[in-house]
Amino acid sequence: MRQPGALTLGLSGVLGRFPIAMRSLGCLMLVAAVSGSLGGAGVVAAAMLIAQGLASPVLGRLADRVGQRRVLLVTCAVHAVALTSLIAAIQLGAPLPLLLVAAVATGCASVSFTSFMRARWAALVDKGSLRTAYALESVLDETIFLLGPLLVTVLAASVHPAAGLIACVAFTTVGSIAVALHQRSEPVVVAADAGGGKRAISVPGVRVLMVAYAGMGFLLGAVDVTMVAFAREQGSPGFGGVLLSLTAVGSLAAGAVYGAVAWRQSQERLLMATTGLLCLGAVPLAFAGSGLVMAVFAVLAGVAIAPGLIAGSTVLEALAPKGSLSEGFSWLSSAGASGIALGTAVGGRLADSGGFAAAAWAAVGGGVVAVALSVLGQPALRAREPEVVEAVELDRAAREQ
Repeated sequence: MRQPGALTLGLSGVLGRFPIAMRSLGCLMLVAAVSGSLGGAGVVAAAMLIAQGLASPVLGRLADRVGQRRVLLVTCAVHAVALTSLIAAIQLGAPLPLLLVAAVATGCASVSFTSFMRARWAALVDKGSLRTAYALESVLDETIFLLGPLLVTVLAASVHPAAGLIACVAFTTVGSIAVALHQRSEPVVVAADAGGGKRAISVPGVRVLMVAYAGMGFLLGAVDVTMVAFAREQGSPGFGGVLLSLTAVGSLAAGAVYGAVAWRQSQERLLMATTGLLCLGAVPLAFAGSGLVMAVFAVLAGVAIAPGLIAGSTVLEALAPKGSLSEGFSWLSSAGASGIALGTAVGGRLADSGGFAAAAWAAVGGGVVAVALSVLGQPALRAREPEVVEAVELDRAAREQ
């Protein structure tokens, strides 16, 4: 954070990312409060999330081509209009198809802020400090996912059911403008004739990383279900939230330590190690016999989450063609989110029929996929694009002067 501009970028990024942990929950709570239908609320929230997952790589690619600043300024304006329209439509009791149109528009205007921020850190700091920057990002992500749901719940319950979504409009707008105006971290736009036309998705190593991220996402979704199912079986549904928070605490603490250590191993080996630990960390969940034991296992299950994501981010930074980092990180975010959705769905079905232990074994299955890709995909993960764009490095040097 001593790097010039780092503190401002970090704080601006926190503002812009808070809605990630608030938007869908706020939508769910507002629709349910107005219509009384949790089913309809779930459909609207799901439409928003699916649209965001599909649009993120497109917006990331666009940012690489025309610059993050333009994309952030335009999308934050469209997002404000779309989400405000959704809030008004819900309040006025509009029919479900109209709510879905507004929800899809909101999702399509929601950039993957985490992806944009990682691309900016790669432009702001040198390679030696990049892992620490990604560790900081992971810690901030965990903090946001701890506080975001709490904030939107308090706002909806104590102020107004729409207050959480209104806060999302404010956070996204202010955060997007602040990051867009942070010139020092703006990733360089590489012209197509200078080697900037290649897409991140065309690189085999990036595709390997995406499948590994999907496996990790599947594990995380199934672990969430495991915690909720365990608490329900113990006759204390509210304890599920405590267990999920303990998982986030484990991840947050490990991420801070991981980023502070000067590892000698390559990032590809660290990715193997962290995905292996992530997979092993889910195994004990199937054997928890009491709330206290499960609480300890929950912390252990979270220990490898942030380190795995940090290692994956660092590998991607080395793999992606210059000028395609925003797109590359957006693909990883979409793959991880898809994995979480699938892991939640599969884990939920298994928990209904076989209890929390069945969901825990499903999580281990997702971890096995991540480990297999990290191990078998080493040749692709170690491949590097030739440095064809000297202008990028020259630009970074100019920023540092």
